Amino acid sequence: MVDEGHEYKNSGSAQGQAMGVLAAKARKTVLLTGTLMGGYADDLFYLLFRILTQRMIEDGYRPNARGSMAPAAMSFMRDHGVLKDIYTERDGDSHKTAKGKKLSVRTVKAPGFGPKGIHRFVLPFTVFLKLKDIGGNVLPDYQEEFIDVPMAPDQASAYQKLAGTLTAELRQALARRDTTLLGVVLNVLLAWPDCCFRPEVVKHPRSRDTLAFVPAIFADEELMPKEQALLDLCLAEKANNRKVLAYSVYTGTRDTTSRLKRVLEQAGLKVAVLRASVDTSRREDWILDQVDRGIDVLITNPELVKTGLDLLDFPTIAFLQTGYNVYTLQQAARRSWRIGQKQPVRVIFFGYAGSSQITCLQLMAKKIAVAQSTSGDVPDSGLDSLNQDGDSVEMALARQLIAA
Repeated sequence: MVDEGHEYKNSGSAQGQAMGVLAAKARKTVLLTGTLMGGYADDLFYLLFRILTQRMIEDGYRPNARGSMAPAAMSFMRDHGVLKDIYTERDGDSHKTAKGKKLSVRTVKAPGFGPKGIHRFVLPFTVFLKLKDIGGNVLPDYQEEFIDVPMAPDQASAYQKLAGTLTAELRQALARRDTTLLGVVLNVLLAWPDCCFRPEVVKHPRSRDTLAFVPAIFADEELMPKEQALLDLCLAEKANNRKVLAYSVYTGTRDTTSRLKRVLEQAGLKVAVLRASVDTSRREDWILDQVDRGIDVLITNPELVKTGLDLLDFPTIAFLQTGYNVYTLQQAARRSWRIGQKQPVRVIFFGYAGSSQITCLQLMAKKIAVAQSTSGDVPDSGLDSLNQDGDSVEMALARQLIAA
């Protein structure tokens, strides 16, 4: 019996390979998970190969002569997922007699899993059991909502200038087929609206040249729009005797949690911040201690509580950012919607309007829709209002920037 089965999906996972060995020796294997896939067909490939090896081999998905599974994974994506072949034509002037055109092609994956794959690999071997189907009001109501927060005028102006500068640099780099800047530019544009209370210096990862500089927009005593929205939510929920669990993915180099704690405490709220320094085995007890002390808000990175914790004391959950991992998002969003919860559960997603954060949320909505449809669900996520077809996070954001 394999709990949290989705954790064993990665190609190079030693735990996944060990699970596959054990499954091969067992007559029956039961795989338990609340998040079967993350939106892409190859999320399931290695998991299926480890627990349904014979069926996968029957369909031609087997290691090549060198023992690599990569070609089989690509074949599985072509058969059951969504792949986009992108053709690029460029003028070439290096020909000796005449100018010519160069044609290049690259393949990228997109969210999606086809009905043939669901029929062949999911439905015959899967039991979909949901607590809400048991009856007897086992679980309370669950509601998700998306709130787009307008940026302050100075913040929006600085963001547009920063985006323009970095986009121009990115265009030039991509024209040279140099993708070095891609991750840097996208990470800065996603993070800056939430971190503009400190100066931002963007350097080229190789040359270390300064690409952009933006001074701090908000002073220590000024509230940023998203902070104000979170504060309003926390005060309203406290008035209704409800505690709030606030997620921020910026808890390391770009730490936002210390400032959030100070902002909320200045408004009279009791706040605790769960950090990675609290050992995994102690986190549940640590949180219970904070609840006993009467906190109103718990701030943490969703990665720290995504599995194994029942946070029934926090019926309201607020995502200040989501990150890119569908498994983490779906697990973290359900932390308080568990057996024993008596209050209706609210989950709120905040995003700065007009920023790359909205494009990120759109892609997450698409991946969640695919993941839910694989489980036979019609998507009802609060992000579904943003649902559009999309690529990987980086390529979707890059395409938006370059097209702007």
